[in-house]
Amino acid sequence: MNKQAGASHGKPAVLVMAASRRGVDDPVALLQGKAHKCLVEIDGQVMLERVLEALVDSGCFDRIHVSLDTPDVLEATARMRGWVEDGTAIFVAARGNLADSVLAAVEEIGQPLPLVITTGDNALHTPELVHDFVEGFMAGSEDVALGLSTEEVVLREFANSGLAFHQLKDGGSSSCNLYGLRNERALTAVKVFEGGGQFGKRHMRILKAFGVWPFVLYKLKLTTMRGLIDAIGRRLGVSIAPVMLDYPFGPIDVDHKHSFEITEAALIRRREAAAQSR
Repeated sequence: MNKQAGASHGKPAVLVMAASRRGVDDPVALLQGKAHKCLVEIDGQVMLERVLEALVDSGCFDRIHVSLDTPDVLEATARMRGWVEDGTAIFVAARGNLADSVLAAVEEIGQPLPLVITTGDNALHTPELVHDFVEGFMAGSEDVALGLSTEEVVLREFANSGLAFHQLKDGGSSSCNLYGLRNERALTAVKVFEGGGQFGKRHMRILKAFGVWPFVLYKLKLTTMRGLIDAIGRRLGVSIAPVMLDYPFGPIDVDHKHSFEITEAALIRRREAAAQSR
């Protein structure tokens, strides 16, 4: 197998998880009759193209690896085809679950560590948010980094987001779907995604992935987010650092009609504000 170059020149590698587990039956794909969720247009631009644009414009990566079911999705627009042709965007085949897909991509990518992982449905992510996460991750020394925004930050702009916040002693927070893996030891943490993500919505996945004690701490709100992360790290045998991101839109991903609508409304506001500032 010919491995593709990953991390280089002091920059991390990056992997976008963009496979469609439900295909044309995905509720977001159904909104526009698309064959793939990431091909839905939001405020006139294909969602996956928006995500790749934020990563490219952040300047944090030389190449972007995209985990997909088939390579044709990555060539669905002229701009994405251009990124494929110049080697900026590289297809890697997704596997049966998130964990297997990440580990398969690591095998495919030469020099895969440190590695940033994100998803193909965070259409509101900006180059600034990506840069701030990468800067926080690379400045640390922990095996794993996790991007988070607090409930207070999110509610500044999205009072009706429908987000499932992780409520603990120090308040609520939500994942921004940005993760950093620094070393080989960090790869052991990938196994928590064997059953999928969305831990805020599906609490029993926390029990399966992290064990009884972190689950008890979480459900009974017996600790802070830092305390929970430390307990999870001990369970997995890795050190984990939260990277707090001061962006209300950080945790907003496009999972259903409501999140699609609030994402598109936010993108329209963003575009109109940019036009007025010119």
